Amino acid sequence: MNRRLTLLVVPLLLAVAGCTADKAGDEPAPRPAAAERPSPFRDCATLGTAPAAAAPGSGTATPAAGAQALPELTLSCFTGGAPVALRSVAGPAVINVWASWCPPCRKELPAFQRLSERAAGQLQVVGVNSRDSRSSAQALGEDFGIRFPILVDQGEALQRELKRSFFPMTLFVDADGRVRHIEASGALDDAQLAKLVRQHLGLTVPA
Repeated sequence: MNRRLTLLVVPLLLAVAGCTADKAGDEPAPRPAAAERPSPFRDCATLGTAPAAAAPGSGTATPAAGAQALPELTLSCFTGGAPVALRSVAGPAVINVWASWCPPCRKELPAFQRLSERAAGQLQVVGVNSRDSRSSAQALGEDFGIRFPILVDQGEALQRELKRSFFPMTLFVDADGRVRHIEASGALDDAQLAKLVRQHLGLTVPA
């Protein structure tokens, strides 16, 4: 009797196990950890090279009142490699401070990506990721197709030097490395970015 019961139960258990394995096999593979995926962002190797169409003093009139040099900070690049001295970033440049947990930052990041494409050769677009986790920043970059270089400033050194703690915050830097304007009014769209670039850097960005 026991032998007959065993012969009946064993095939049933094997069938159930087979169903479980099949079901697990149908589930999508988990997303690899951020450290195992290539970064979506461009490396920082070219940040010290001025845009092709830029020359010292070009694109701007007389220095704006209160214009200041970029702070003397050295930040790491999201993709690795040598740290970047902020003052070595060749202008004209638009530097956007952002974090993945900040809703206005998430809203405006695609507009900065489009600016980097439309203004290629005229100015550089650079991101500074602040108070964020690497995995969250990378996931947002992947989801939104962000390709411009990203520096990392988890200690908010840039905000402290500028005495401003806004998120998001955008610096408009001229060809001579002077900060012409700091914008912290909220999420910027394509039209607002084009207007600010024209107003503070003297450059017309293609539509």
